[in-house]
Amino acid sequence: MTTFEDRVKRLPRLGVGISGEFNLAARGIDAGWMKENYPGLIHLYEYGGDLDRGLDDTVRRWAAAGLPATYHFLDINLEEKDDLDSYWLAQTKGLAGEIKASWLCGDAGRWHFGLRERGHGMLMPPILCRESAIETAESIRRIEVETGMFCLPENPPAVIYLGDLHILDYFAQVSELADCGLLLDCAHLAIFQQTRNLPPLAGLDNYPLDRVIEMHVAGGAYTEVDGYAWIDDNHSPEPLPATWEILEYVLPRATNLKAVVFECEHNTPEECIDVFERLNRIFPVNTDMSEGVTAR
Repeated sequence: MTTFEDRVKRLPRLGVGISGEFNLAARGIDAGWMKENYPGLIHLYEYGGDLDRGLDDTVRRWAAAGLPATYHFLDINLEEKDDLDSYWLAQTKGLAGEIKASWLCGDAGRWHFGLRERGHGMLMPPILCRESAIETAESIRRIEVETGMFCLPENPPAVIYLGDLHILDYFAQVSELADCGLLLDCAHLAIFQQTRNLPPLAGLDNYPLDRVIEMHVAGGAYTEVDGYAWIDDNHSPEPLPATWEILEYVLPRATNLKAVVFECEHNTPEECIDVFERLNRIFPVNTDMSEGVTAR
């Protein structure tokens, strides 16, 4: 049986990407338009998909052009191994295969309550305990075996987290148990640290950074409701300082990092250019590219 170290060597370095979902181009950034009008700014498209909606024309055109893509599932509860079934596995593998996705990824928690259908959609974090980590790891192992693809669990956002573990300790256990890679969302980690009154980098010194294959950045907003302060994961154009601090700490230490995705899809292209340029400077798609780009 091959190990993570053996398998990760076969993954391509994809560079800086943008995220999106079904028919998002009608109300946000069209990844193909962005690629054409700002050449060199984005290199991959991370498509957020579910079986109910499938693929849209934007990601089909992207894939037809032979451009790199990843598939971010929005409809499976990794923490609930019984939620996995042969139909979901086969159909998800098929959708990812159609866009030639380099890997699968998704927030590790609960995307739905009860039956898997759009009316039950939500996003809740896992219970941060050893038992949950074991079940999540079992789900990831099954997905990787039956799809033949990497499955990267992502630390999700929340207003409240239950359980005794730090979220980084939770995902370190998942990675060890499943022998899998990780998707570290810097904005989500900043949210967690705020809920625990911890500094942005708390826990990263014991986190398996060599397992981080992908990272996310996104904008957020400090909010207060009835005296309770929290960070809204609103995907606004400018990431918070804590998000940048986490990203810049992890980048030189994540020796197997293949992609950095900016989740900004609900904004205008002009609002996001500066961040994309900054990301390309600090994480070039290859060692020869070290400068940002401007529009044609």
